[in-house]
Amino acid sequence: MTHTDNGSSPAAEQAARGRAADTSRGEQTRQAIVSSAIRLFGEAGYEKTTMRAIAADAGVSVGNAYYYFPAKEALVSEFYLELQREHLARVEPILNGGTSFGDRLTAILREGIEVWAPHHAFAGRFIGIAAVPGSPVSPFSAASSEARELATSIFHRLVDSTDVKMDPQLRARLPQLLWLAQLGLVVYWVHDTTPGQRRTRAVVDLAVPYLEYLVGASRMKIFRPLTTRGLTLLEAVWPRAAG
Repeated sequence: MTHTDNGSSPAAEQAARGRAADTSRGEQTRQAIVSSAIRLFGEAGYEKTTMRAIAADAGVSVGNAYYYFPAKEALVSEFYLELQREHLARVEPILNGGTSFGDRLTAILREGIEVWAPHHAFAGRFIGIAAVPGSPVSPFSAASSEARELATSIFHRLVDSTDVKMDPQLRARLPQLLWLAQLGLVVYWVHDTTPGQRRTRAVVDLAVPYLEYLVGASRMKIFRPLTTRGLTLLEAVWPRAAG
């Protein structure tokens, strides 16, 4: 049996190339299904869009569509996950930069708006799906854990790298608080009809310096009871934030 320079046989290398090609084709198929689903959800609405229609639009069989995504909710979850991955990639230079806490937070939130921007016309429909009690695409659901962890990881890195002095308890919970604030910003952005969602951007520019001031003030003894009550409220709203 002959071997290549790296010690593997030609047959083994051919098999490896075949597996890589299959993986690439599989990823292309996944992306085609997701792209078709998002477009059809926006055009016809979530409830009226069937997996059969999604498969036909993507050029795959219905069985193939169900192989990758067992339900429509899985497609929405995948879409959210793709947005979070794109956001994380875009903020890497910001997280590695040397600017202030407030400047970096503003830039992170603004990059989020840029990532969401192409989907503004039908984003409200996805918010509606996520708001249904028990929905697997709720940002608080177990099914959304990967997207949620990606999103909160951005704020963990921001808080861990800042030299702003703050209450230690607040520092531990601040990433979750910032993520919740971003969720609120998304809801506001969905309802913002100004050109380019200009009002949402103005809210970010005005709110972040105020938030930065509150974070810094939390280290002062006079504000400690207020900080403690705020964190207790956070735990009541979202018990997982205590972990």
